[in-house]
Amino acid sequence: MIPVRTVLQSKNRYYTGPKSDHFDGKLFFNPDGMNPPGFREVIKWQINNKKSLWPKQVECAFTPAKPDERVTGDAMRVTMIGHATLLIQVAGINILTDPIYTERASPFEVAGPKRVCAPGIPFEDLPPIDVALVTHNHYDHLSLPTLARLHEAHKPRIVTPLGNDTIIRSKVREADITVLDWGAQAPLPGGLRVFAEPCHHWSARGVADRRMALWAAFVIETPAGLIYHIGDTGFHEGRNYEAAAKKYGGFRLANLPIGAYEPRYFMKNEHQDPVEAVSGYELCNAAYACGHHFGTFQLTDEGRDDPVKLLKSALADAGIAEDKFRPLEPGEAFDVPETD
Repeated sequence: MIPVRTVLQSKNRYYTGPKSDHFDGKLFFNPDGMNPPGFREVIKWQINNKKSLWPKQVECAFTPAKPDERVTGDAMRVTMIGHATLLIQVAGINILTDPIYTERASPFEVAGPKRVCAPGIPFEDLPPIDVALVTHNHYDHLSLPTLARLHEAHKPRIVTPLGNDTIIRSKVREADITVLDWGAQAPLPGGLRVFAEPCHHWSARGVADRRMALWAAFVIETPAGLIYHIGDTGFHEGRNYEAAAKKYGGFRLANLPIGAYEPRYFMKNEHQDPVEAVSGYELCNAAYACGHHFGTFQLTDEGRDDPVKLLKSALADAGIAEDKFRPLEPGEAFDVPETD
């Protein structure tokens, strides 16, 4: 009898395409990088669990925002909704990153990481959404119920890496989806352009589809400047940050993850910590940065407030002013200063 696991993994259920330097014909991988932790590492983490206690509910420090309908000219505004969901407003275009409005970052309605802070912008107060960027298929980044709701209300263009379109169309058949490989680009509404770039991560929706869909960072080219957005990444010796700086010169803004990093032996290859995020900020030559991916869903062992504390300490150690790299709380808006 052929094992069930072998049958399930006998082919890629999401994507078929030619081999490349990050696709072996069946699975995607990080060139010269690491694969995700295996079953043994997962068991070790669970046995040695030292998870910090998070509050069940947190009052947002900022009043839920009702943003302007559009931001034009040289202005660039980022408003935190929660976790990796940001509203980017620039050049008259509204962009949502990794939108999730569900109560849990999970395939289940009654189990899995639960939201501790309400969305910083209520769904009904969102401005018209033109674009949704989906960086990869983990449940805290690709929320099918949220994408279905967005499609019903706004019909945005969804931009996502290879293979994730198959997952999205399983719930939102009529979605306008642009699919990109690393190094590819596509036009966006309003004359903007988006590029998909490498980050060091992985993908899975279940136990038998690991690395069957691609993960990516995005660069958004706008008349007001370049934006570098990373949903999740391991630091990977800073290689992808250095490559981005070499290719694009620098960025007006970088949105960088700073949470879900403990314990390091388990998370280091998939989630950078705040110290590494500060190094990444410097390496990619960004004028300003927004920290995200913390404080909404408890995914790992660190305390809810630890990422912000460690970020501030890392900035001080690097001699960088705190207003250059801002960890945004739900409802908080950041008007990114203009650069020369």
